[in-house]
Amino acid sequence: MLRGVRRGILGGTFDPPHLAHLFAGEAAYRDLNLDIVTYIPAGAPWQKASQEVTSAEDRWQMTLLAVEGVRYFEADDREIRREGWTYTVDTLRSFPDSEELVLVLGADAARGIPTWQEADEVLRRALIAVIPRPGVEPNEVDRALHGGRFVWLDTPEVQLSGTMLRRQASAGRSIRFLVPDAVWRYVEQNGVYSRT
Repeated sequence: MLRGVRRGILGGTFDPPHLAHLFAGEAAYRDLNLDIVTYIPAGAPWQKASQEVTSAEDRWQMTLLAVEGVRYFEADDREIRREGWTYTVDTLRSFPDSEELVLVLGADAARGIPTWQEADEVLRRALIAVIPRPGVEPNEVDRALHGGRFVWLDTPEVQLSGTMLRRQASAGRSIRFLVPDAVWRYVEQNGVYSRT
């Protein structure tokens, strides 16, 4: 009997997608013997309802550019196409049951899983692969995910965030070499973070 696809999933606003996102996908792919890593930009992320988020089209185009040329990375627009708030549990359910799903998250996001829609179902459907993040202690994640399947990825802490990059770009400072080159060019050519 052939095993199903072993798929890593990285979701997020990808506003913009940056090198830490790619590094996380690479670590998960190598360490967890994945077949593919799927990057899924959020459509309408309910946990960011009070924040301004760059247009779904710009975030989708940047995600496509970020993963271009890596044979085991792909971009997927299923959340952007979905109407209403975006919930991880719905995304996990949209993949075939035959697939083994690994949800790759920063420790800060993993710590917050108990607040997610149908958190128990998220933990049942996917193995959680946790990336260390500055300011988050391992025991916080251990407590939050008790009873769930999760592993820590052995990676250095990378201090990059979309918030920091947006602030940098909107102030007219370069984000080159912090994001994939194609993403940097897209941001520059389209004035993504300099719009008023």
